[in-house]
Amino acid sequence: TKAPPEVVDSTQAPTPSGVFTVPNALSMLRLILIPLFVWLVLFNDAPGWGVVVLAIAGVSDFLDGFLARRWNQVSAFGTFLDPLADRVTSVVVPVVLAVVNIIPWWLVVALLVRDVVVFLALAQLRRTGQLGLPVTFVGKAATFALLMGFPFLLLGGEPGGTAQWSTVVGWLLTVIGLGLYWLSAVVYLGQVRSMTRSNP
Repeated sequence: TKAPPEVVDSTQAPTPSGVFTVPNALSMLRLILIPLFVWLVLFNDAPGWGVVVLAIAGVSDFLDGFLARRWNQVSAFGTFLDPLADRVTSVVVPVVLAVVNIIPWWLVVALLVRDVVVFLALAQLRRTGQLGLPVTFVGKAATFALLMGFPFLLLGGEPGGTAQWSTVVGWLLTVIGLGLYWLSAVVYLGQVRSMTRSNP
């Protein structure tokens, strides 16, 4: 169910209707959860509840795509809303974690630069009339690893006996996610190059 600004699953033909669907409601829920996460972590000093919010966002990210395909509820609105929620999450969450000194700013820059590179490549692709690229397993795995790693890092910043192992697990998932995130960008850039050559 992914679409610009990143990718769209070309195996599913989005329908123009179906705005009020469960998958779209889950994507909207993710957008609503992001300002709640910011408020909990930055202004209410409640990182534990921030972890809960991220967990719910991660589950909804999996369910919206799964249910859209399973229930044949892929819609034009969903192909816009779902990636929008993903991009907002991928930008806001690491910035908040950097502000509270959970992760370094270089990691935020690495994630944002990757998104900019892919966005510019897809902008070039759209000039040839193509709307997007098929979703890749690498891209999905990268998003999953990051959405799992960030909550563990947030838990690692809390005092207690689980802080050390939470930090280790969090960094392991985050580093894997970052690597896969850039690997997926390389895959997308290769696809864009191939498609622009065949559609000058």
